[in-house]
Amino acid sequence: MPDGSLGSPLLTRSTLPGLRRGRGAISNPASRFERTRPDAFDDGWGTLAQALAELPPLATSLTRDASRSALTWNDSPDIGFDRSVNPYKGCEHGCIYCYARPTHAYIGLSPGLDFESRLLFKPEVASLLEKELRKPGYVPRPIALGSNTDPYQPVERTLGLTRQVLEVLDRFNHPVTIVTKSAGVLRDMDILTRMAARNLVQVCLSVTTLDNRLARIMEPRAAAPLRRLAAMHELSRAGIPVGVLAAPMIPGVNDAELEKILEAAHAHGARAAGYVLLRLPLEIRQMFEDWLNAHMPDRAARVLALIRETRAGRTYDSRFGTRQTGTGPYADMLARRFQVAMKRLGLDQARENGSLDCSRFAVPREEERQLELL
Repeated sequence: MPDGSLGSPLLTRSTLPGLRRGRGAISNPASRFERTRPDAFDDGWGTLAQALAELPPLATSLTRDASRSALTWNDSPDIGFDRSVNPYKGCEHGCIYCYARPTHAYIGLSPGLDFESRLLFKPEVASLLEKELRKPGYVPRPIALGSNTDPYQPVERTLGLTRQVLEVLDRFNHPVTIVTKSAGVLRDMDILTRMAARNLVQVCLSVTTLDNRLARIMEPRAAAPLRRLAAMHELSRAGIPVGVLAAPMIPGVNDAELEKILEAAHAHGARAAGYVLLRLPLEIRQMFEDWLNAHMPDRAARVLALIRETRAGRTYDSRFGTRQTGTGPYADMLARRFQVAMKRLGLDQARENGSLDCSRFAVPREEERQLELL
């Protein structure tokens, strides 16, 4: 059944007190670096429940990010890239499971509602990137765009920072991989088509579920599942290599859909695939438990028990090599199902990120840059 393997109905947001329309988190916990933590309590007037039930919609605010670099580097042995660009901190999509939520604590904000409503943007990200690519001795390898937060989240429609980054990469003949939950990627088809002709780009659409009801509460401001599949189709028709990321797989919630997601993506042009088991680092654990108890109270205990089965009795295991896939019989079965589906659909024949062409990289001459500005 599309909404999970345990078969219970999903509650609607209108039946749950304290939920903000269009937001994923149901709380706004303090940063783990704060010394004090506020707690809501009823002062005897019996008005707390009513106040929580009448919370107004939460507006999105934007703050300028003064970072002086565009590239973020990592040496994690279980990640397929060593550099990335993220034009935004925080993400309006509001995915409750997002592993990037804890990063908001580093800027003194909450991984909860703050993460999806108080965004930081890097207005100079394109020029900063260009400076870094022009540095003597720079060695090109594929840049991951969207490794932390979605490069095509709703605010990109007005700010256009992701497009500016792609324009730089296009001029430098620099390879890039894109991961997104948004059909907004289609806006940049002109750049992506040019880059694809030179084997410089791969786009991956993340599809967590095919069930609209589940998607609406789990990732409230992301594109609907069918819209993401349609975007795959358009990208594929334009000759842009496209893949699907079935992530995260949540035991007892959406893991029963794994094969259907891969089949639907393949039918819409995806020729590469990946999956990730649910990760619950730091603040996400409690936030996810609160979300689960609010939306699926009858299955919450069972889901958490299944998650612990895949994490050596804990809710999360951060060790390299196992944090993406988990361990134990349940995790092994999920991995086996993925491999069988990949082979059946021919997705295991797709080229890897490493096949993008790094040999074309070239620093444009300053004269060319000046002509473009004119």
